[in-house]
Amino acid sequence: MQSALVIDCRQVTRTYSEGPEKLTIFSDISLEVTSGETVAIVGSSGAGKTTLLNLLGGLDRPSSGDISICGQDIHRLSEAGRARFRNRHLGFVYQFHHLLPEFTALENVMMPCALGSRSLPESREKAEALLEKVGLKHRLTHKPGELSGGERQRVAIARALVNEPECVLMDEPTGNLDEHTGEGVRALIEDLRDQLGISFVMVTHDMGMARSLGRVLRLEQGRLIQEV
Repeated sequence: MQSALVIDCRQVTRTYSEGPEKLTIFSDISLEVTSGETVAIVGSSGAGKTTLLNLLGGLDRPSSGDISICGQDIHRLSEAGRARFRNRHLGFVYQFHHLLPEFTALENVMMPCALGSRSLPESREKAEALLEKVGLKHRLTHKPGELSGGERQRVAIARALVNEPECVLMDEPTGNLDEHTGEGVRALIEDLRDQLGISFVMVTHDMGMARSLGRVLRLEQGRLIQEV
């Protein structure tokens, strides 16, 4: 049975204007990601990896080309429509976890549910279940300042998953973690992908993690190249 197409990126170009000159970050990039697939995007600093991730998440617009997520061309939606679509279909994990320091781990994970108008009991139930799944059942009431770096990243992953998205976009998810903690996050991503069928697209400098999780693409001189 053929897997569903979650991301369909066709001939996408992104340019920026710097005075009279036009800077091309990348040109005519195409990418397909199916359900339950993990794709790692690697490349040198400044190659445009984060820019590409922002385009896939509807946080930035392409200069040309089309990006469909779960069959929806996200850049044909209004700004409010894109925000609602992201909340329902996409999760985001960043190098810096961006947890709200004044809220507990449980409250941080519940936040996307509240934005999506879920009831409080349902939000709490889903958040508790995910925190247990990522090994933090005993840390529900702890605030980010009381958690280790690895624990904070696990909370961020749980938050990204709480609305059951089809795809999670990750920007250097282990960039600030030591090798042992990073390996734990890698194993967690693999388990969640296999258990829940979620697609992951990540930008990373960790080639070991990239190769162990799935397909690896290199963004180089404005082109996406399949790593052998």
